[in-house]
Amino acid sequence: MPIRKILVVDDSKTELHHLSDILGRRGYAVRTAENGEEAMRRLAEDKPDLILMDVVMPGQNGFQLTRAITRDPRYADVPVIMCTSKNQETDKVWGMRQGARDYIVKPVGAEELIAKIKVLG
Repeated sequence: MPIRKILVVDDSKTELHHLSDILGRRGYAVRTAENGEEAMRRLAEDKPDLILMDVVMPGQNGFQLTRAITRDPRYADVPVIMCTSKNQETDKVWGMRQGARDYIVKPVGAEELIAKIKVLG
């Protein structure tokens, strides 16, 4: 299934703008959420083809949210790419254990991000 609609979940408005710009310039339809609660509302409104997930957020963190999404039968088929400043190998392993399909460390390079999306699409 080609990836066209992407939900970006990050509590940083700067990061949301940066990622939305990269994706929008390449023709992806981007929606954003600043926390777990908003992300779940966005998912229910319009199921995306891919989720880019920050880890460090107020309330529910990205690991918890990824686990909730990937274990929910309604959304289990939506791939999640963790997109975070947490660069330890243990963070990556933990993110993948929560159901993430890939893991990118910030600052995100446009080419690396697009390449990872294409692999999943």
